Amino acid sequence: MRILVCGGAGYIGTHMVRKLIGAGHAPVVFDNMSTGHTWAVDEAFKGAEEKGLTPILVKGDVLSTSDLESLFATHPVDAVMHFSARSLVSESIAKPELYYHDILVGSLNLLAAANRAKVDRFIFSSTAAVYGTPDQMPIEESCPTRPITPYGHATRMVEMILEDYAQAQGLKSVALRYFNAAGADPEGGLGEVHDPETHLIPNVLKAILGKTPPLEIFGNDYPTDDGTCIRDYVHVSDVAQAHLLALNYLSEQKGPGFSVFNIGSGKGFSVLEVMAAAERVTGQWVPYKFANRRPGDPPVLVASAEKSKKILDWKPEIACLDEIIRTAWGWFKDMKN
Repeated sequence: MRILVCGGAGYIGTHMVRKLIGAGHAPVVFDNMSTGHTWAVDEAFKGAEEKGLTPILVKGDVLSTSDLESLFATHPVDAVMHFSARSLVSESIAKPELYYHDILVGSLNLLAAANRAKVDRFIFSSTAAVYGTPDQMPIEESCPTRPITPYGHATRMVEMILEDYAQAQGLKSVALRYFNAAGADPEGGLGEVHDPETHLIPNVLKAILGKTPPLEIFGNDYPTDDGTCIRDYVHVSDVAQAHLLALNYLSEQKGPGFSVFNIGSGKGFSVLEVMAAAERVTGQWVPYKFANRRPGDPPVLVASAEKSKKILDWKPEIACLDEIIRTAWGWFKDMKN
């Protein structure tokens, strides 16, 4: 199949492109390059020619209806994977109008263009932020969605729009609620490059390498065993594999409908536990200091991935935290900057 990968020049997007090519699909990458990287797309495209595939990079923006009309007219596709979104919780709190506009308008534009092009399969990158501060752990998909940040609210609204599109337009769609994607492709060449970097594992490793000041730990007074937040970490290649399985699921689905799936390991690790794992992997000490809590950070977020395992037949292949960090460590050691 030919798959449109919106945001395919970013961290998860490029890993997705590599996974699609490995499975024999031809990706059309659509990205405004505001946070994506051409070199990463080139790296992800490697091996396509040997498979007889012709991947394509199209520069454009989901906020531009003319860009989208040209895209679908020029490059017919069988399904859409939507990774194009801002995802910084703290920025969404400071600039809610930016997040509501970009996430909602961009998604609505993309859905409308896909509908006009008669594309009926759509996979959306959602987030655990839609749950807010949950009442139970691990979090099941049936748990109430009570976002506490504009990022979470806007993302949940897109899920609701997808549900309405299933009824009104016959769309078959899946929202994959990521927990914490981490690591780098074990094959090499792809990894995290964010500016600013807000994810814990890369910031831990950069602090070890002396590329940044000591790590700031935001809060040590949470109701957890060591006082720091607990999160569920899942390898980025496993996140990409979940999309591939979701694509198969939609292709086999008989009629329209909307489904949500958690993508997480089912295990939680505190900030201090992640640091300890990084020290085991690297053999080096993590310089750090405590700072005040950040708004929008629940104490604990851990997924139940039983639905994904049962229905999508998905499970993490790189499930050990140390191994996730090991892939990231190899990436950051090889980076020039």
